[in-house]
Amino acid sequence: MIELYGKLWSREDLEKRTGQLAQIAGIREVTLQNGPEQGVRVLEFRSGSGLSFTINIDRGFDLGECSWGSYNLGWVSATGTRNPALHEHDGEGGFGWLRSFSGMNATCGLDQNLFPATDDVSHYNYPPRKEMTQPLHGRIANSPARLLGYGERWNEDGSCTLWARGLVKQVSVFAENLWLYRSVEVDMGTDRIRLHDEVVNMGFSKTTHMFLYHLNFGFPLLDAETEYVAPVADIIWASHSEQYENQGVGYRVQSGPLKNFSEQVYEHDMRANAEGKVPVMLINRGLNGDNGLAVKITTHKSQFPCQFEWQALSEGCYAIGIEPSTHHVLGKNFARQRDEIRWLEYRESFSYDLEIEVIHRASAIQTEAELIKAIIPQPEVRFPAPKENWFSIKDYCKPAIFSDKW
Repeated sequence: MIELYGKLWSREDLEKRTGQLAQIAGIREVTLQNGPEQGVRVLEFRSGSGLSFTINIDRGFDLGECSWGSYNLGWVSATGTRNPALHEHDGEGGFGWLRSFSGMNATCGLDQNLFPATDDVSHYNYPPRKEMTQPLHGRIANSPARLLGYGERWNEDGSCTLWARGLVKQVSVFAENLWLYRSVEVDMGTDRIRLHDEVVNMGFSKTTHMFLYHLNFGFPLLDAETEYVAPVADIIWASHSEQYENQGVGYRVQSGPLKNFSEQVYEHDMRANAEGKVPVMLINRGLNGDNGLAVKITTHKSQFPCQFEWQALSEGCYAIGIEPSTHHVLGKNFARQRDEIRWLEYRESFSYDLEIEVIHRASAIQTEAELIKAIIPQPEVRFPAPKENWFSIKDYCKPAIFSDKW
C-alpha cells in the first residue's frame, strides 16, 4: 500500500483515479535550454508527498535542486547548473571546479578529492608523464553520465519505487579507467531519497581512489538558528582554528548571511549507532508552522570513516555542507604520508550508500534528534577545541570484486 493524502491506497485504487501515475508522482526527463545550463539533461522526480528533486544527468548524475512543499532544501549557487562542456578541469591551478560548483550534491572523486595534489603516475607506464596534478575535488562532478534507465517499479508489498540509474566514467588514455555506477530511488508517498554507488577500476593498471559527497543545503532550510545535530565525539580539525572565534559562528548553530564571511570547515570525529550508521540532521524549527523542518543524512561508518562540516555563510554565497568522506580532510598528500591511499586493481570496487530524509513533524524531529544524541552527546560549547586525533582509516580500505549487477 501507498500512503498519500492521509490515506492508504492500493495500485488499483490509484489507477482507477488517474489516467497515468504522472498525475500524482513520477519522473520526467527534460533538457535545459538557456544560458550556461543549455543542453544539460535533467530527471525531475516527484514522490507525491511534496518531495521533489532533480538529477543532473550531465553533471555526474548528481542531485541538483531539491524541495519539500514550498520549502527549498538544496543549495543553488550563482554558477547554476552549468554545462560540463564549459568546464576546465585543470583551470585556475586546479580551482576551476568552483566555477561549476552548485546543487544539493557534488560528488568528489574518483581518484582525488579535497585540495589539489600532485601524483606520481609512473605506474601507468607512460614515460612522457611522470606526474599528474589533480584538481580540487577531482573530475567526476563535471562529467556527463550515460543514462542506463529510469521508471516506476511496483513491489510485492504494494509500494511503488521511482528509480534511475546512470554510469559516469572517468577515463584517460595512459591513466585511470574508473567507472561510477549510480542508483537513485525514492518510494512513492515518502520523503526519503536513497542513493547507491559502486566505483570500479575497469583498467588494468592499479589506480588510486578517493570519494566524498559534498551535500549542500541552502535557504530557507539554512537560516539564522538552524541547528547542526550529529554524533560528534570531538572536533578533529578546523580550518580556522587560529582565529577560531573571530567570526562569531560555532559549529552547532548557524548564523544568517554575514558580510565577508570566510568559509569554515571542520572534521568531526563521528560515532556510529548500533547498525554502524552515522545520522546527521539540519533542523530549522522556524519553518512549517509549529512543526519545523529538518533533513537527516545517513551514511555508513564502514564506507565513510570521515565526515566534515562546511559553513559558507557569506552574503550571496550562503550554504552549509555535510561531507562524508573516505579520507581525512587534509587530502591526498596527507593520506600518502600516512600510507592511507586507497588502491583499486582491475575490477576491484568500493560501494557507498546515502539516505536523505525530510522530516516535517515536530514530534518526529525531536525523536530523531534524541536518537542521535543517544549515540553520543555532541559538544555543547560553540567552539570546542580541535583535538587533531587523526585515527587510522586503513581498516576501512577493503575493496570488493565488482558485482556486475548493473
